[in-house]
Amino acid sequence: MSSAPIIFSGVGKTYPMYHHFTGGIKNFLFNLPEALRSLRSSRFEALRDVSFEVAKGETLGIVGGNGAGKSTLLGLAAGVLRPTTGAVKVSGRISPLLELGAGFHRDLTGLENIMLNGVLLGLTRAEVKERLAAIVEFSELGAFIDQPLRVYSNGMVARLGFSVAAHLDPDVMLIDEVLAVGDEEFQKKCLEKMREFKRKGVTMLFVSHSMPSVKLICDRVIWIADRRVHMSGAPAEVVRAYAGEGAGL
Repeated sequence: MSSAPIIFSGVGKTYPMYHHFTGGIKNFLFNLPEALRSLRSSRFEALRDVSFEVAKGETLGIVGGNGAGKSTLLGLAAGVLRPTTGAVKVSGRISPLLELGAGFHRDLTGLENIMLNGVLLGLTRAEVKERLAAIVEFSELGAFIDQPLRVYSNGMVARLGFSVAAHLDPDVMLIDEVLAVGDEEFQKKCLEKMREFKRKGVTMLFVSHSMPSVKLICDRVIWIADRRVHMSGAPAEVVRAYAGEGAGL
């Protein structure tokens, strides 16, 4: 059996489609068998028969148009979604950067949110305290660190979210468009931190619409199209093919 930290085997994911019953609840109940069959058959397929492995220390880029299933794939890897078919195996401590600032509370200060988010992401309070100074320094939020999150801009929340996630000492990082938020200097800092993780042998899944970042960071890239892995290979090769299709670049 493979020892790769990330393994997708024949993975499919579907979601139910919800309907408005124009005939009302009485009509629905009188035609219950037919209505239930309609509900079961009306599903949206996000991914179909997706299989790949990510070796220890490898950075795999995921590209594709909007709605291709990239974020669904990361959600499956993070364990916040369950596959409809197939199996997903992810080993080690996971740091999911799927939505920077998720789990923060707007009425708590930056410092209080660091403690809250660190614990939610798997650290003990003692471990968060050990990393607190480094997290605050990395965020560059200055005096705002003692202010409630409701006065933060989206970019400031992104800084705080990345700063916490980047100090987890993860085995696996799942990164969804983190470089699309914040100012240019913050984006450069994110890239450099990701390169540092690569040097430390952290395994990464990286979803992005930034093809220069994909080519800079990734060891291999898969292109998701029509719910499947359309292409897999060297970053320059896959990015060239993806761009040639006019894939929203």
